[in-house]
Amino acid sequence: MTADIGVLWPQTVPNMRIALGFIVALSACATPAVQRIAAPAGGPPSSASVETPNTALAPPRLAADTPMSTVEGATFIAPAGWTVVVRGRATVLEPPEADSHIALVDVRAGDADAAVAAAWAAYRPDARWPLKVTAPAPDKDGWTDIRVYEYQTSPHENREVAARARRAGDTWTVAIYDMSQAVGEKRLGAVLAIFGRLLPKGYVRESFAGKRANRLDAARIARLSAWVETAMKELRVPGVAVGVVQDGKVVFADGFGVRELGRKEKPDADTLFMIASNTKAMTTLMLAKAVDEKKLTWDTPVTSVLPTFKLGDAETTRQMHVRHLVCACTGVPRQDLEWKLQFEGLTPTGVVAMVGTMQPTSKFGELFQYSNLLAAAGGFVGGHALYPNLELGAAYDEAMRTRVFEPLGMKETTFDVVKAQKGNHASPHAPDIDGTPRKAIAGYNPAQVPMRPSGGAWSSVRDVLAFVAGELAEGVLPGGKRYIARDALLARRAPQVVIDGDHSYGMGLIVETTYGTPLIWHNGGQIGFQSAMMWLPEHGVGAVVLTNSDSGEDLRAVFSRKLLEVLFDGKPEADADVAAHAQKLYDGLAADRKQLVSPADATEVAKLAKRYVSDTLGELTVIQMGAATVFDFGEWKSEVASRRNPDGSTSFITTTPGVAWEF
Repeated sequence: MTADIGVLWPQTVPNMRIALGFIVALSACATPAVQRIAAPAGGPPSSASVETPNTALAPPRLAADTPMSTVEGATFIAPAGWTVVVRGRATVLEPPEADSHIALVDVRAGDADAAVAAAWAAYRPDARWPLKVTAPAPDKDGWTDIRVYEYQTSPHENREVAARARRAGDTWTVAIYDMSQAVGEKRLGAVLAIFGRLLPKGYVRESFAGKRANRLDAARIARLSAWVETAMKELRVPGVAVGVVQDGKVVFADGFGVRELGRKEKPDADTLFMIASNTKAMTTLMLAKAVDEKKLTWDTPVTSVLPTFKLGDAETTRQMHVRHLVCACTGVPRQDLEWKLQFEGLTPTGVVAMVGTMQPTSKFGELFQYSNLLAAAGGFVGGHALYPNLELGAAYDEAMRTRVFEPLGMKETTFDVVKAQKGNHASPHAPDIDGTPRKAIAGYNPAQVPMRPSGGAWSSVRDVLAFVAGELAEGVLPGGKRYIARDALLARRAPQVVIDGDHSYGMGLIVETTYGTPLIWHNGGQIGFQSAMMWLPEHGVGAVVLTNSDSGEDLRAVFSRKLLEVLFDGKPEADADVAAHAQKLYDGLAADRKQLVSPADATEVAKLAKRYVSDTLGELTVIQMGAATVFDFGEWKSEVASRRNPDGSTSFITTTPGVAWEF
């Protein structure tokens, strides 16, 4: 390295809004935005007497996920491998890593602010993180008066801190999230298990099990369309395309808004969007076809297909079977920075080689840990099994064309970025630092090309609906011809790893049972695009949502709930959910903006070197353009703002819409 790279280091913060229930659907597949969630409310917590646990005898670690309750009887799931200690009003959960905790504190208080202050006094009266932003959330799951609190941490803490207050009767239950970034990412499934089943004493969540879905007639489609249009406006999403299929027939396929800000063309069923990680389910379908054709099995050792493959060390490599590449179950962390910051010249062969630098941080099948690099390698391995004489990328492309896109009638789907952007396509957008929708950075899309099996496809509502219809028909094409053996197709839905009590990950697919009836889905997020596909196999209904903005993340996250409400006349929650997400998103951006100095503080900029080099992350050049400071990464560049952190350090934040990276 030249210069001290430790002085200027990108903070890759997992979006822990998920963990605290700020989003109702998992965002495992979204591009991690560098949003620092920082925890006490209503002023700093007052000092108070706290029961000190007997540390001479460490509490036992749970052998399995265990139903438990807080002091006042709110129920939750305590994850396997964690410990639980009760200190007065606080129930404190600790993962195997002792630097992180979740506290569930029952208090009596006049309002949410007072409840959170009392909770901090019971859990950590010494905590002094400044409050960054607070926002209300809609009533849900028997809780009322819900309010979310985020706190400002400093980068060198490598920590995320937040709180969420909720009331049932005369008791407030405050959930405090106080975890290191690394542990929060590694233990995401366990965190989701805790918060996903945190319910008031005696409360039973709404269930659609055993119910029959309503016919999606014009009136119900109108309700769904009206919700999408309202959500677009609240979240400031320029354009959305939506499709719904029921009993093999497309009942709706169209778009709303505009394909690009400043232009009049609206998206429709044939508009191409980048679908990002929804590509994974299509990749695993290609692998299923290879299994069906007996080119490999799910349990074939990877090295017997691609001898050059390796992972971490020889023993781990030996254990890797084909299913492990696409199951998010091997304990391999994301490690996305390597290809996100240094993708020029990266090839599929280079991606597979990059996997060789990775080592699992947990046992196979133990934890849900999402890996784009492994999934990409899985696609290239499948392509190589089918076309061993072609270059890895060409083999994958040909395998997808012949085994997935053409048989299913996905006529417009492509991995060719230039081709996709020549015709009817949507442009990427994101809020700028002032919360105004803007066109997002365009030069970043090529980063996904060498990684395309994990998220590089461009597709349309019509094409993705064809994929979903094939899933609902369990491998039978519209004309009645069997396209793939049922067992090979359905193997992708079998749980490979439990995410939480209501979600499991198969192979490129998530199976959810939150509301009683199975919902199979996946999400996708790439700069300026957010998408989702989903289907209810027991009811013959599927849907696709494609958006052209980062703020579309909250729309596609809540869409599945609205679909369930329309299908089963469920409790009306989705409207309030999306409104709350919009308020929290833009309140958070406003809070961030108040702390930013733009252009960046000249005194702090003067302390920077002109050039930084890392063997892993590539090269960064600092350029002065008048008053503006620009970070040039070679593949892309952005002006930066500066921010003074609570510990006195300075962060630089890229401000080009879509790339809010913090250094």
